[in-house]
Amino acid sequence: MPSPVFLRRFFLTMRKAFFLDRDGTLNVEVDYLYRCEDFALIDGALEAVRRIHEAGFLAVVVSNQAGIARGKYKLEDVKILEKYMCEVMGKADPLAVPDGFYYCPHHPDKGTVAELVKECSCRKPSPGLLLQAQKELEIDLASSYMIGDKLSDVEAGIRAGCRESIFVKTGHGMEELDKALARNYPVCEDLLQAVKRILSK
Repeated sequence: MPSPVFLRRFFLTMRKAFFLDRDGTLNVEVDYLYRCEDFALIDGALEAVRRIHEAGFLAVVVSNQAGIARGKYKLEDVKILEKYMCEVMGKADPLAVPDGFYYCPHHPDKGTVAELVKECSCRKPSPGLLLQAQKELEIDLASSYMIGDKLSDVEAGIRAGCRESIFVKTGHGMEELDKALARNYPVCEDLLQAVKRILSK
């Protein structure tokens, strides 16, 4: 059994994070976004990520990308967009670049790429993406937060054991707002308001 001293040192090295959905939370919702020319940040997103970093948290993007399974684009296209996003955000504010990107390329029953049409543990609301990031980036989930515009985002954070998961009204948010309120999920207007709410506590 690990000693108390070992456990204390272990948890002191663990980092805390904000897990952020991508489409509709960080950037403007575009169906099956993969082209750089279609990318646009939601107002306040840069400030939100900067505030996350200034408060000592990591900013980690976790995103379902079923368009890969559906054959609409490839993982390579997503990685090209990721690089472009980081360049745009970093040029605007060096403190506003996300620390990691994690994607689920699967869909449980729809798609044209046979090996990606399956049940998986990484497609939100399953917590697999957050758990992968937790392992690779040494994140303390109990001190971390999830923010997204879908119920599946909030539920992924809950299942992963995050301290709090917040639903935002941007992107697809208004489509699922009534369900989020019925489930008593915390609701904010957008990413920046959610970050301010959390950091004000």
